[in-house]
Amino acid sequence: MTAAQPLPVSDISAPACGCGCSDEGEPELDVRVIPHAIRHATVFGALGAVPAGGSMRLVAPHDPKPLLAQIAERESGAIEVTYLVTGPDAWTLRLARRA
Repeated sequence: MTAAQPLPVSDISAPACGCGCSDEGEPELDVRVIPHAIRHATVFGALGAVPAGGSMRLVAPHDPKPLLAQIAERESGAIEVTYLVTGPDAWTLRLARRA
């Protein structure tokens, strides 16, 4: 048996994940390319990663009123919705988590 090799460990106290990516700017999720069967779940997952005071953009192929109703119910009013583009080919909304 050989001696165990040390595993590289990232400093989790650092603001980034260590992969070299950046969280600067407002992330955009274009759900037009996501299969309808998993579209809402994808948005819920992405929205769950938005910190207090942060926001994301959502691009949808139609006015996502049913999704917005689900978000309002799940998030108890913690998400503010602003329409940035209202069709006809795509709707873009800012979903902001209140601080």
